[in-house]
Amino acid sequence: MYIDLVVLIVLILIVVMFFKRFSSFIFFMAIVDITLRILTFIKNNIGLPDVSAVIGKYVPESIFGIIDKYTMGLINSILKWAFVILMIIFLSYIIKIFIHKKKI
Repeated sequence: MYIDLVVLIVLILIVVMFFKRFSSFIFFMAIVDITLRILTFIKNNIGLPDVSAVIGKYVPESIFGIIDKYTMGLINSILKWAFVILMIIFLSYIIKIFIHKKKI
């Protein structure tokens, strides 16, 4: 029932324990969200109903989907805004990497 939330929290704890950098946490959250969104796209656009059913049953749509599933009200809004701030930080990291990239 809470398996998606438990898996996400365990993975976050593993990333924080092993990498111990805030940027690693930000990149991990972005990777998870992008992966979930790609799987949702595949679920909606694949012609195989069995695969779509499995993805639809076991994989949440995004981090927002997990937040919406387990919280409501003020906590929901706070968590969503916190996630948006994390994505803004991720975007700033990506822009910084892009600007400082050396020419090939």
